[in-house]
Amino acid sequence: MDGIDTPPAQETADSVAAKAMMHMTFFWGKNTEILFSGWPGYNHLGMYLLALIIVFFFGIISEWLGRRRVLRGENHLLKTVVYGIRAGFVYLLMLAIMSFNGGVFLAAVAGHCVGFFLFGRPSGDGEAAEIGKMGDVKRANSVCV
Repeated sequence: MDGIDTPPAQETADSVAAKAMMHMTFFWGKNTEILFSGWPGYNHLGMYLLALIIVFFFGIISEWLGRRRVLRGENHLLKTVVYGIRAGFVYLLMLAIMSFNGGVFLAAVAGHCVGFFLFGRPSGDGEAAEIGKMGDVKRANSVCV
């Protein structure tokens, strides 16, 4: 009508249900939601790539926190705080993977692998042999990873 604004068309129940439906199998594509409603959103390739980068770095950070020397120290309170922060990163990664997006899954696994490559030590390096020489089995069993 003249001079009267019509209200915007409302979404139908089917379109709302289609957006709210969670995938229960892995799928490929940039149209997904990770961790927060509307993020990275639909048809936003740049935001999707940013989400993958963030998930990738969450994997690296969780491996870094798991391998820090502070976890092998004597300060139990500090070890507890670092462990709690690491647990938070790992749970966020788990929730991101629950989007069932293949790119998110690969970014998380790649982040963990790169983090292990940069900060992890494969078994059989010098530390295990050194512990065996010292006979300090208690120290080997008390390492918090």
